[in-house]
Amino acid sequence: MPTYAYTVRDAAGIMKKGVSEAESDAILARRLREQGFQVANIKKTAAAAVKKPGQGGIVFGKVKLNDLSIFCRQFSTMIDAGVSLVRCLSVLQEQTANPKLRRIIADIQSEVEAGQTLSRAMQKYPRVFNNLFIGLVRAGEVGGVLEESLQRLSQFLEKDVELRRKVKAAMTYPAIVMFVAVAIVIGLVTIILPKFISLFKELGVADFPVPTLILMGISHFLTTYWYIAAAIGIAFWLIFRAFVRTRFGKRVYDMFKLKMPVFGKLNHRIALARFSRTLGTLLVSGVPILQALETVAGAVDNDIISDAVMEARARIREGDRIGDPLQKSKMFPPMVVQMISIGEESGALDQMLTKIADFYEQEVDAALSSLTSAIEPIMIVFLGGAVGFIVISMFLPLVAIINGLSGGEDEGKKGGGED
Repeated sequence: MPTYAYTVRDAAGIMKKGVSEAESDAILARRLREQGFQVANIKKTAAAAVKKPGQGGIVFGKVKLNDLSIFCRQFSTMIDAGVSLVRCLSVLQEQTANPKLRRIIADIQSEVEAGQTLSRAMQKYPRVFNNLFIGLVRAGEVGGVLEESLQRLSQFLEKDVELRRKVKAAMTYPAIVMFVAVAIVIGLVTIILPKFISLFKELGVADFPVPTLILMGISHFLTTYWYIAAAIGIAFWLIFRAFVRTRFGKRVYDMFKLKMPVFGKLNHRIALARFSRTLGTLLVSGVPILQALETVAGAVDNDIISDAVMEARARIREGDRIGDPLQKSKMFPPMVVQMISIGEESGALDQMLTKIADFYEQEVDAALSSLTSAIEPIMIVFLGGAVGFIVISMFLPLVAIINGLSGGEDEGKKGGGED
């Protein structure tokens, strides 16, 4: 399909340039006039010689959830105000701060100008617009309520951003304390301990206690073969990443995240909150329940819970209710199952799911508030035990030296008395 470079004047009298594909210049001109533009010039050009707006090359970076949330809210506001879809995308491209998202919006705008639907254009970027995003946009397009779908999507993303922010903030303090504790232990073993060992050898200590020998071995390994220690750490990390990318490894890791001490209940509540919020948002937007459950299974980011959701989807397809397979999976508490069953019977499943999401988000807030107080004793015990072992190991040879000196003085006194 030929590519055309065009110049148009919008309703405010501002001249704009762009590039689009069309069957002919007449078809492109008619399309631009239907979008509210006054065509000034259309010129055919080589497709390879012209880059689409915003696509001046590969742009690295990441599109954050907060960027998408702002994008959806602004998009919804303009659609609700009666602004055309193409013009909305043009405005969003100009005011988006994220360069990668700006390039993506420019490409989506070109696709929409060429006659593609918004949801289909967004499907080209699955790492930015996930199945939930695409499903809600498609439901809005089919139902003629795109602004409502974008508004709900914005609210969902804001809730998700807030939840992630709280979890990240709660994890920051323990992570910093643990990093400092490990740095102190490594510093003691690699800097302070070798000086003590040299001093003990100068004083003639030949037989070191077992704890001191263990610590000397660790210190010698870290100071002499540090590159091997670094290689072991990197290899362990790479093997772990490769393992969790396999289906079996992902399931094992997801089960561990749900069963691990302290953090297991927190991860479970986060998954339940995300399940309820996602499913409720999809259902209230008019997405069919089978398609909604398939989208939710990928959104919870936990294979154990995803399997339970997909089992419920298979049972619903056969005519069963959603509550029974969720209960059999034992991943959903009785309260969640009962509220979902009541919502299904009363026809208010989306409202019940919203209430469940609100409840578990409050539970997550409470768990995060008490998380620091639960982790502090663990970190204190770890740091105290490690530092205590190092101190005892360093002072045991010193005690042996003092005992040797005391024994030598006693023998000298006895020898003097006999004379």
